[in-house]
Amino acid sequence: MNRTRIARFLANPGVLRNLYGDVPDLNGVRIRSVNLNWRGPTVTLRVDLPYPTSAPAEWADAGMDTVQCQLEFVAVEGVSLVEWDPPVVGDVEMVPLGAERRMRVTVRGRGTVLELVCNESVVVRHVSAFKAGSDGADSGPHLFVSKVDARLYPSVPGTDSKVFHER
Repeated sequence: MNRTRIARFLANPGVLRNLYGDVPDLNGVRIRSVNLNWRGPTVTLRVDLPYPTSAPAEWADAGMDTVQCQLEFVAVEGVSLVEWDPPVVGDVEMVPLGAERRMRVTVRGRGTVLELVCNESVVVRHVSAFKAGSDGADSGPHLFVSKVDARLYPSVPGTDSKVFHER
């Protein structure tokens, strides 16, 4: 799927455009987590994006090499998840479903298939940069774009942090 089509679905594409100049492809991204929340109902993916060529100086000075964000899908129905063993490198595809303002989201990678139907608007949250560990781990320090996130989180909090992982 091309960049223009992905950007079309983002409720707040500016945060990614500020870093990349355009919204990056969601092909070959590392999917770190899938959070299902009955409120909404909502599905949130935590994904690693490629490092931007014109990264903020603060990120370069700190040796960061990967960008991470959450993609939040709302009004979700028909969720199907097969073979989840994170992290998974895969492709995220978003396809509109007619004039209903709904879309089908499919995530495929190394045996994993996640499918869902949701509202045609995706929210990008918790954008940060980090230095991936030798095993690809993201457990080290994160530099968050949002000033609020930067004050609250020196790194990605555990899954019990509902404020971070659910809203």
